[in-house]
Amino acid sequence: MSPTHASSPTPASWHQSIHALLKQFDVKQVAYVPDAGHAELIKQCHADQAMTAITLTTEEEGLAVLTGAWLGGQRGVLLMQSSGVGNCANMLSLVKMCRIPMLILVTMRGEWGEFNAWQVSMGSHSEDLLKMGDVKVLRAETADDVLDCVQAAAAMAFDGGTACAVLISQRAIGSKKF
Repeated sequence: MSPTHASSPTPASWHQSIHALLKQFDVKQVAYVPDAGHAELIKQCHADQAMTAITLTTEEEGLAVLTGAWLGGQRGVLLMQSSGVGNCANMLSLVKMCRIPMLILVTMRGEWGEFNAWQVSMGSHSEDLLKMGDVKVLRAETADDVLDCVQAAAAMAFDGGTACAVLISQRAIGSKKF
């Protein structure tokens, strides 16, 4: 059963809202490659005794981990940055062919205020690559959009059996400054 809609998060609290939403959807495994955009959510998942946070060396490992979680009766989410989407291209065939419900949250780079030109290419192609892998893509442009998009994607994945990704725009997370 899908949870009811929660109030819109503030830019500083969308991580807390997403953590609460993942708990409502009974997500037990959180696979991630360390990422500043997801850092607060990752900390909350590590602190949550009902969740297992799994540090990955590459993003495609997350697709395999969450496939195993699903086959073992648990729900999971994959957290990554847009630069990691390209690493998943081949493994998306596993998700597609086995019809694995999948929730992927992607913090975008190469967009709003990006200082690192190396991030632009994958940031520009992440959505297309996911769609080519038959992943339904939703996009959160602002912090106010994040909770609604993740809630819709979680319902599509876990209630509807669909692979679904939410791209969280660089504008919503803020551009990095080094």
